[in-house]
Amino acid sequence: MSAHIENIVIAGAGQAGGRAAEALRARGFQGAITMLGEEPHPPYERPQLSKEMLHEPDTPVTYIKQAGDWHDKLKVRLETGAAVTDCDADRRTVSTADGRSFAFDRLLIATGTRPRRFAALENCGLEVQYLRNVEDALRLRKSIQHKSRIVIVGGGVIGLEAACAAAKMGCAVTVIESEQRLLARAFPSIVSDLVAAKHRSHGVGFIFGTTVSGATADGVTLRDGRKIAADLVLVGIGVESVPTVADRLGLPSTAGIAVDANGRTAAPGVFCAGDAALQWSRCHGRAIRVETWANAQNQAISVAANMIGEASAYNDPPWFWTDQYDLNIQVAGDMLDSDHIVRGDTRSGKFSVIAMRGSDVVGALSVNAAKEMAMLRRVIAANKRPARADLESPAYDLRTALK
Repeated sequence: MSAHIENIVIAGAGQAGGRAAEALRARGFQGAITMLGEEPHPPYERPQLSKEMLHEPDTPVTYIKQAGDWHDKLKVRLETGAAVTDCDADRRTVSTADGRSFAFDRLLIATGTRPRRFAALENCGLEVQYLRNVEDALRLRKSIQHKSRIVIVGGGVIGLEAACAAAKMGCAVTVIESEQRLLARAFPSIVSDLVAAKHRSHGVGFIFGTTVSGATADGVTLRDGRKIAADLVLVGIGVESVPTVADRLGLPSTAGIAVDANGRTAAPGVFCAGDAALQWSRCHGRAIRVETWANAQNQAISVAANMIGEASAYNDPPWFWTDQYDLNIQVAGDMLDSDHIVRGDTRSGKFSVIAMRGSDVVGALSVNAAKEMAMLRRVIAANKRPARADLESPAYDLRTALK
């Protein structure tokens, strides 16, 4: 199936790009694979940046493979420090910032996303950090080791994981969240409240319903006029697409690069995987950009198969996890605009919440209940419809729903 494909170029050397390259070789592709990465590192998985690397002072970066292994074992040409800056659809080439050109028969866009900048904090005289790459994580780790006063703008997963690490290091941490509760786009309020209480018990402060309007060298100013002393601001207000390759191909990318279930874009021979891809989610009932570790890995593996002629539709429900002190929280599917069923005792610190729309199970969240989440993910993926009364009973064996 792949005999006519001689050159595959992967624009992006993160998790999606790396896993796609592995999958191409695992499926027997013998042609040339070139992986072009903006960063000076070989592919690595990003969850460690806000987890292990912040919590342990000497934790090294864990790479998917060492740089030499890509060439020696997989025969993949890995070019680091090589951001793709242009793409010629007619000549079927991509170009990097240093002027080199690479021909392709198939192109995979795996450029991921970048942190959304906060305009009010640009050139403000106060140290402002973002968390996207290894260097960002090392810089933040050094900062929190000095027991700084830290303001975190954004009460999402990245901001809260950083808050955990900073609080454990003895920092004075204040989280500014424009919504009225934490993770309002992913968590039901009962879990938002649980997470906030856990953080407060470790000394983290929260200010809801406002945001930062500016800053000076000694702190930030909120829209309501309050001033919060700070030595450092960490911004975690979401991400945006990296548009270069898509723009050159005439592909809209503001909300993500639209793909079908096989990862194909509207440009012939061009595919997209990982955070950059705008893909259909049955759970959400719309196309979304899935910014998770699991999607970057599993969708990329599926798309790699399609690039060499195999039929491999990808429709896994979105899934992610976060560790907040002693709380392991996992979310699958979509928790918004749905009826919620609570399984277990919320006071025990171990329970699940199931999201339903009519008779459809569209989402689930577990707190310290990883085994139950493993079953709930399978129920959602299989589009099973167990009775609401069964789901409400903690004694109901979820394996029954899969029969």
